[in-house]
Amino acid sequence: MTSKHHEMAEWYRRAQEEILDSMDEELEMELDDDRMSPDGESGSGMSRQVYFKELFRLQGELVKLQDWVVENKLKVAVLFEGRDSAGKGGAIKRITQRLNPRVCKVVALPAPNEREKTQWYFQRYISQLPAGGEIVLFDRSWYNRAGVERVMGFCTDYEYEEFLRTVPDLERMMISSGVILIKYWFSISDEEQYNRFMMRIHDPLKQWKLSPMDLEARRLWEAYTKAKETMLERTHIPEAPWWVVAANDKKKARLNCITHLLDQIPYKEIDHPVITLPKRVHNPDYLRGPVPPQMYVPEVY
Repeated sequence: MTSKHHEMAEWYRRAQEEILDSMDEELEMELDDDRMSPDGESGSGMSRQVYFKELFRLQGELVKLQDWVVENKLKVAVLFEGRDSAGKGGAIKRITQRLNPRVCKVVALPAPNEREKTQWYFQRYISQLPAGGEIVLFDRSWYNRAGVERVMGFCTDYEYEEFLRTVPDLERMMISSGVILIKYWFSISDEEQYNRFMMRIHDPLKQWKLSPMDLEARRLWEAYTKAKETMLERTHIPEAPWWVVAANDKKKARLNCITHLLDQIPYKEIDHPVITLPKRVHNPDYLRGPVPPQMYVPEVY
C-alpha cells in the first residue's frame, strides 16, 4: 500500500470513529433518559435499533433544512409548550444536536425581572425572534401567560384576557413580516406525568428538574388542564395553528415532532462547492514554544 493510500485509509478509519462517537453521544442521552425506568427501559413500543435509524435519518434532513433556511434567509420560530416533564426539552435536544448553534438557537427565558415586569408583556419575547437565516426554538414562550401565570395567579384577570385577545393579532403580524411560526403542545397523561415525576424524585442526577413550581403544577393538574383547553381554543388560528404531539412515548414523540417540523417548510438540498483543504504554510523560522507541564489537565483516564 502506498503512503497516499495508507493516509486515506487512516482518515477513513478516523471518520468512522467520529460517526460512532456521534452515535454514542445520542445513546448516552437515551440511556440517561431510561436510567431510572423499570428494567432500564423507557416503555416505548419502538426498538432502539429502529429509533436510532430513524433519528439519524431525520437529523440528516434537519441539516438540509438548516442549509435551506440559511440560503433563503428564512425566519423560523418554533414554540414548544406542554406540561412539566412532557418531553419538550428532549425533543429540542434531538433537533439541535447536529445543527449549527449560530443558526438554530434555543430560547428558554427565566422569570421576568423587576424591569421586565413593567414592559409590554411580549417585549422580551419579540427581541428573541429570528432574523433571516435563523431558526429559534422557544422552550416555553409568551404562552406562559395562558398557563403558569394564569393558574398560579402571576397575572391579573385583565392581563390574562388581554393576552388571549391580542396574541392572535400579534402572531398574524409576525407571519406577515415573514416569520414562519410553528406551535407545538406536548401532551401527556396524568399517569405518565406522575411516573416521570416519581423517577425524577428518585434520581439524584435529575432532581434539579423538579422545582417547587413543578410540584405545584402536579397538584393543580385540573386547573392546568382547563387553562390549556382555553388557550388552545382561543389561540388556534388558521395562520398559526396548534399542533398536538402525543408524548406518552418519548421516542415516538421526538420522531413524530421532527417529521412534522420538516413537513412544515418545503426545502431542497443545497449544493455545496467541493471543499479542498489548503496546504499548510510551513515557515522555516517558526519555532513552537513549549507548554509548561503544569498547564496540562491531568490525564486521569
